[in-house]
Amino acid sequence: MKTLIIIVGLFFLSFHDAKAQPVLQTGQGSMPNEWIDADTHHKVIKLTRREGSNMSFYFHNDPFVDGKMVFYGSDKQNSDNIKKQETYNNNARNKQLYDVDLKVLKIEQLTYRPDPMQGEIVSPKLNEVFYQVKDTVFATNISTKKERRIFVFPLDFRGGITTVNADGTLLGGARAEDAEKKIFKNNPSKSDYFNKIFEAKLRRTLFTINITTGKLDKIFSDTAWLNHVQFSPADPDLLMFCHEGPWHKVDRIWTINIKSKKVTKVHTRTMNMEIAGHEWFSHDGKYIYFDLQQPRGVTFFVCGYNIATGKEKKYSLTRNEWSVHFTSSPDGKLFAGDGGAPNAVAKAPDGKWIYLFTPEGDHFKSEKLVNMINHNYRLEPNVHFSPDEEWIIFRANFEGVEDVYAVEIKKSEK
Repeated sequence: MKTLIIIVGLFFLSFHDAKAQPVLQTGQGSMPNEWIDADTHHKVIKLTRREGSNMSFYFHNDPFVDGKMVFYGSDKQNSDNIKKQETYNNNARNKQLYDVDLKVLKIEQLTYRPDPMQGEIVSPKLNEVFYQVKDTVFATNISTKKERRIFVFPLDFRGGITTVNADGTLLGGARAEDAEKKIFKNNPSKSDYFNKIFEAKLRRTLFTINITTGKLDKIFSDTAWLNHVQFSPADPDLLMFCHEGPWHKVDRIWTINIKSKKVTKVHTRTMNMEIAGHEWFSHDGKYIYFDLQQPRGVTFFVCGYNIATGKEKKYSLTRNEWSVHFTSSPDGKLFAGDGGAPNAVAKAPDGKWIYLFTPEGDHFKSEKLVNMINHNYRLEPNVHFSPDEEWIIFRANFEGVEDVYAVEIKKSEK
């Protein structure tokens, strides 16, 4: 089968002709491949120049390997769905994995699977992307495009993979009981299933799979809703997970050492209606960062937990600067946020922006990078720093279909 290749005459991380960029309001109609945001004066470019829906990874899933970014693409969504403001469907027609070379924007198709696949798992160590089709786990080499089968879940333990460890030896994930899967099936909307699953207190089990031997190890089990399973990017034995549910009712963030089985609570709520969540590891693996509100919807912080010492440091931000997801740069010096709609938890009247944050003492100094007023936040933008730390990558639907974009951190001279 032939590989889809799209070559664009643009050097994303190495060269731009600044004089060629029109100054436009972002998302006001169909956009060119490159433009200057009229409100922020930062350059924005489209990374996924192929027909159909294109989706970057969730904010804590690292998509980068060897100068490329892995993403999902599918056939174009039905126009009626777009009118209804529905967003990308995980089981969308012909959903496949692709990569885009961040220097020349060449796109290559990585998978050709007839059945829906799940998993946003890239291992730079192995140069592979991992994914799951029904009960079977596969990996595709990003350079050679060769696929291999890793593991088949037994009938009595159907789990789902979500992460790979730092040295590329283990996959991790969680297994839910059939009763929980039935709740999902009967209540497909998050507003319907979220409280039902939390209140059901059904057992979940964390597990690892040895990538070489295929050995399955069940490492921890609880009647809490174990979710958001992430390996540390530096310590191959450290796994982070959360107690999912209404954030003001849970101590959400936890870690487990997969060898000693020691479980550690990362943050304990200190007041009524305090919430903490959307946690992620710093690139060096020394910190766990998370969205902290004390209390919910009133006072906003990004908090960093030092894994070695257990100490926390909080950076305050304003209501409008609160973001659905935050992230940190590879060198740990900068942060970014994807903003939020007025109906989100912060109830921000002017929060629909892609933000850059610079820590200054106990607070963030913010800069607006992209005006997202024309984006429907039912699709979360999920920001990532580019590996060279010169761009913020995000997904958006302001052109009527999902695509992946990058905004330059340096302001344009226009």
